[in-house]
Parts: sequence; C-alpha cells; structure tokens
Amino acid sequence: MQKIHVGFLGAGGIARAHAYALQSLKFYYSGMPELIFESVASVRKESRESFAENFGFGAAQTVEEFSKNENIEAVFILGPNNVHFQHLKLALEMPSVKYIYLEKPVCASLAEEEEMKAMSEKISHSIKVQVGFQYLQTSSVREALQFWKSGKLGRPVHFDLKYYHGDYLQSSYREKRVTRLTPAPDGGAMADLGSHGISLLMAFLGEELRITGALQGGSFADVPAGSDLFSSLSLVDPETGAVGNLSASRISSGTGDLVHLELYAENGALRYSSKKSEYFEYYLEGSGQWVKQMVGSNYQPITSFPSGHVPPGWLRSMVHAHYLFFTGNDAKAFVPDLKHGLAVQRIVRETADHLSVFRKKYVNG
Repeated sequence: MQKIHVGFLGAGGIARAHAYALQSLKFYYSGMPELIFESVASVRKESRESFAENFGFGAAQTVEEFSKNENIEAVFILGPNNVHFQHLKLALEMPSVKYIYLEKPVCASLAEEEEMKAMSEKISHSIKVQVGFQYLQTSSVREALQFWKSGKLGRPVHFDLKYYHGDYLQSSYREKRVTRLTPAPDGGAMADLGSHGISLLMAFLGEELRITGALQGGSFADVPAGSDLFSSLSLVDPETGAVGNLSASRISSGTGDLVHLELYAENGALRYSSKKSEYFEYYLEGSGQWVKQMVGSNYQPITSFPSGHVPPGWLRSMVHAHYLFFTGNDAKAFVPDLKHGLAVQRIVRETADHLSVFRKKYVNG
C-alpha cells in the first residue's frame, strides 16, 4: 500500500477539521493510500505540541524545521490568510513534496497574486495543488452542477448567491478571530466567506466574472473600517451577459451558516440552500412546477457511505475534497486548482478597491 507522509502548516480550528477529514477517508473509500501524520508546524510552541499530541502527528516543529523535513510529501497550508502565499512558496521548495492543499484565500495582496500567477505557470506537473473550496464537493452542489452543465436550462440570465452567518455580532467571537478582521483583501467577509461563493458561481458560470460595483455595511469600534462585515457585489458574466449579486455577511442574525444559490436561465431555474442540503431544486419553463432532486450523501459510484439518503454536511464535503486531492478518481468533480484559486482571488482583491470607493463616497464623505 502506498504511504504518504503528511504535514500541516497551521494548528488552529480549520486544521482540526482537516485532521478529521483525513482520518475519516478510510471509512468512506477503499484503496486509499496510508497517510502518515508526520509533522505539524505553527508559530506558538504550545499550540503545535498540543495539536500533535491530540491528533497523532509524529512531530511538532517550527516552520523552519518543517521546511527541512524531507519525509513530508503532502503539505496542508492552514495558517492565517496573510501567510498562505509565503507558505506556498516554502512548500514548493521542499524536496519531497508532491501534494499541496492550499486553504483560501490563496494570497492577500495584488503583488502576491501576480507573483503566484507567475509561479503557477512554472509548477512542475509532478506537484498537485488543490485549493480549499470544499463546498464544490457537497453532493447536492455536485449534482446541481452536472444538471446545469447538461444545458437543459439554457443560457443564464441572472443569479444570486448569499453566504451569511451572524457570529461576528458577538464581541467575544470577534476577540478570538482578530487575524480575520484585517482589511480586505486579506481579511473580511468577502475574503473569508464570499470566496466560497465566488468559487461556486465560477464553477457554474466560468472564471471570467467581472465586478461592476460593491457595497459594504456594518461597523464596530474594534473592527477596522476596511474589514467588511457585510459586503455585496454586482457581477456580470461577459460571455453570456448574465448579471447578478453575491453577498457575504458575518453579521446576519439568525442565519446560522447559510449558503443560498439561485440561477435563472432562459428555459428554467435552479436553486440550492445549505439549509436543505439533501437536495437541489430545478424548474423547467412550461412545466408549472419546481422539482426536488434528492441527493443525500450520494457520491456513487465511488461511495454512498453510510447510505445515499443521509444528509450531506460541511465535513462530508471536506472528506471528499481530500479524496480528490490524493487520488483524483472522480471524473464528475470540479476540482479547484491554483488557476481557479487565482480567479477567485481576483474578485476578492477587486472587491477591496470597490469597497474603498464606496466608503469614501457614502461612509467617510
């Protein structure tokens, strides 16, 4: 059996989720490589040592020690947004690395974006880079995307996507997540949440989406003005002429963790909500009715563990994202590569410019 030695750059909450997903792979999929949890690195000694002990990593190292570890073949970049770019460069220089899983956003500035774009053209074909947009692997989203690409609904006309939660209304929650409150495009709702929404829209509509304007709302004394708590984008797809809105919010009370997508086309419509994640809905013009397409946890023919009717969840999609990362054995999957990550990052970065214009005109003026 193939063995792959795994290393984590980052030991926070998202790293725990990735550790869970990796350790769950063997329950879902047969023929998986054996994963050896080699090392975890982070700035704080106590954090990395606690993480290594709790989740079975063989070593807790500094980032410098990690970079010299020749056993590591797969690197998961899971630290704060503003170190993703530097950690990608570090991982690419490590001698044994063949897999790199890069959490979003892929970088934090235009300069980094441009350098990463140049890097992406030179990355060896022997190294696989996958970006952490796991919502693409939610089973209902996967099936909805296949239905959309069948062409039955025809040419898109307009769309709307929301990614909302309300946790940042609580000061105690904000205090624990100061690194996510940095100004856009490094931090803020559009970088943290909206990047998932941009990724979803690009999977359905293509990666040439353009911003025509942006709005920003919400403020707290302990949050920099440049860090959007709520932001909304007006977007256009230049190829089809479809237009729509994407909004991301950290301060929408009572929404839980809501992802809601609606696509309207010349021959019908499609919608999906994370509140009812076991199905998506579609409408064919002339039919007079919406159809619920039940999906559940169906990833057939690869797996339907524990059964096809079990509602999919956030962690389940992450497990499948890890399966794709190590095997690629799913022809139906939309796999977000570095090119996709950079296309999303372009929108995130341009959002910051549009929000700056909005604040100068309507908030600071």
